[in-house]
Amino acid sequence: MFSLPLLLLGALAQDPELPTIRVLAQRPDRLLDTPQAVTVLRTSQAEPGATHPNELFDAVPGTWVSRGSGQEHLTAIRSPVLTGAGACGAFLLLENGVPIRPPGVCNVNNLFELHTEADATVEVVRGPASVLYGSNALHGAINLQHPAPDAARPASVTLWLGSDDYERVDASWSGGGSDHAVRADLSGVSAGSFRDAEGFDQQKLSVNWRYSGRAVEVDTLLSASNLNQETAGFIFGNNAFADPELRRSNVNPEAFRDASSVRLSSRIAFTAGPWDVQLTPFARYSSMTFLQHFLPGQPLEENGQHSLGLRGLARRELNGGTLTIGADVDWADTFLRQTQDGLTQGSAFLRETRPPGVHYRYEAKALTAAAFVQWTQRWRDWTVELGVRGERSRYRYDNLALDGNTRDDGSACGFGGCLYNRPADRRDSFTDLAPRLSVQRSIGDGQQLYFRAGRGFRAPQVTELYRLQRQQSVADLDSEKLTSAELGYRHSGSWGYLALGGYYMSKRNFIFRDAQGFNVSDGRTRHIGLELETALKLSERWRLDSALTLARHRYGFSRSAGGGEVISAGNEIDTAPSWQAQVSLSGEVAGTLARLQWVGLDGYFLDAANSQQYGGHHLLHLNLQRELEGFSRRWQVQARLQNLANRRYAERADFAFGNLRYFPGAGRTVLLGLTTSF
Repeated sequence: MFSLPLLLLGALAQDPELPTIRVLAQRPDRLLDTPQAVTVLRTSQAEPGATHPNELFDAVPGTWVSRGSGQEHLTAIRSPVLTGAGACGAFLLLENGVPIRPPGVCNVNNLFELHTEADATVEVVRGPASVLYGSNALHGAINLQHPAPDAARPASVTLWLGSDDYERVDASWSGGGSDHAVRADLSGVSAGSFRDAEGFDQQKLSVNWRYSGRAVEVDTLLSASNLNQETAGFIFGNNAFADPELRRSNVNPEAFRDASSVRLSSRIAFTAGPWDVQLTPFARYSSMTFLQHFLPGQPLEENGQHSLGLRGLARRELNGGTLTIGADVDWADTFLRQTQDGLTQGSAFLRETRPPGVHYRYEAKALTAAAFVQWTQRWRDWTVELGVRGERSRYRYDNLALDGNTRDDGSACGFGGCLYNRPADRRDSFTDLAPRLSVQRSIGDGQQLYFRAGRGFRAPQVTELYRLQRQQSVADLDSEKLTSAELGYRHSGSWGYLALGGYYMSKRNFIFRDAQGFNVSDGRTRHIGLELETALKLSERWRLDSALTLARHRYGFSRSAGGGEVISAGNEIDTAPSWQAQVSLSGEVAGTLARLQWVGLDGYFLDAANSQQYGGHHLLHLNLQRELEGFSRRWQVQARLQNLANRRYAERADFAFGNLRYFPGAGRTVLLGLTTSF
């Protein structure tokens, strides 16, 4: 397998100063130089006041968080925007190095559970990272590092007011003594929208306690989130996003999403002989209820999970190198219910095959155990890393409704049976191996070259295995596997930073829904790309940052798929722009920090046949920030002006059931923030 160049990226830094480039080492809870494509962003500096994850990740090469309604979104990291069967589980989301969901229980909207409004650090790993992180780190991983407690840090409160009835408060407090400290961050949002009957209320809390003793260091994190959202669906028609009436409309005013989560983890670090050891026990809970307004009959889905686990890592110096070993265990108890009130509207076929009542009702228990080892050897200007991970996942599924595709009273549906099929109780297991090799060489004067080859994997998700349709009683799925090779160059100095690289990835066992409505895993895709990131110091007060991605994501197989789609080998995968770019100019003008940002997104195909297309868009944003003194306190005033040119564009375009449909983007918006410290 050949590799093209790959990129390794950088991070936005502090105010007008140039960025400090930091990349992940053995796990996301430690940051050191390593041949890995990682971007590190400080949320308060990269996008202060960001109202959606989409705004935060614009500056990360190879990454696109496509905005949906409210806080909904879909993620792409070195990939297309993935939807439907196969979409879940392609990206691993972590918090202080702990996955926020069990391996087989994903949610494509999970970024809204992370407290990105706090002054945190976001680490984006691009490319497969399964050796150290495990299942779901297929195309990449996102880790939110909460800020460390600092007893000397003053408390602060920020009030935000913006367009479309946007109101938010962010508060932070720290305290403690010589050997321990506590930090609490709280955010509360109430937001309307330019669209009818759309808006959300959201609350997030994170509490971080750190104890530093003579023999042990403990970092404990409690995080919680709650979202109550009134959802707006797609608008329909060619370029409907440009129509002044259609873009404001909401044909699904009844749609909603309610979601909550609580997570508790504690990293315990100590020394045992020559070993540096970290043990991280954790517990998680999440639940969600939402109306599937996008389906005929609009069934209601309720799902949730509670889970426990332990992550362990030990590291020591040995014979001039570093040996790292680790093991993880993750247990989860999950449930899903899908019910429909009332008859389905539409044709006789739809009414008969999508009856009211219980569609799915099941519980599934999951147990995942893994072990990994990595050796790092350094001599002179060379660093070589070699690692491997083995992981086994076991699912125990219990159907709590009638088996088969009948109505919930056992009667048969016409037209060959009901759409929704409930498999009988069963057990499934998956075993995966992920090797990795990386080589890095320093070539002097702040320059480095690196090569990396490895594999990522993700076991099938619970919903892909047991939420079946029509006559499929067993989903015979394999784990998705992605093999990657990348080559990169980076250079840093007093002038700034540059990273350039390229990658080639091949994925097999791609999971999708075929023309029969069956979940299958015999697809193949290919991904090739170039990534460039720069941070240039123009003067003592001005800097220029940029991120550019060129990529091609193509099908490697031919097959008829669900919804009338026909996949042909060599066609581009839908919702996969050929290029993405952002350029920002930052500096100080008369005591005011200013940043002007341009974001560009190329057009992309909307269907597997490559017959429908969205033309792309270009946006301008302006951020202003100024320090003030008054009333014996320090104040900071901020202003965010999004979409300065008031362009009409689509946050996401799609083609389904013979219709062009869009999530329209907002016009020009203003957000004002006032911060004071105590």
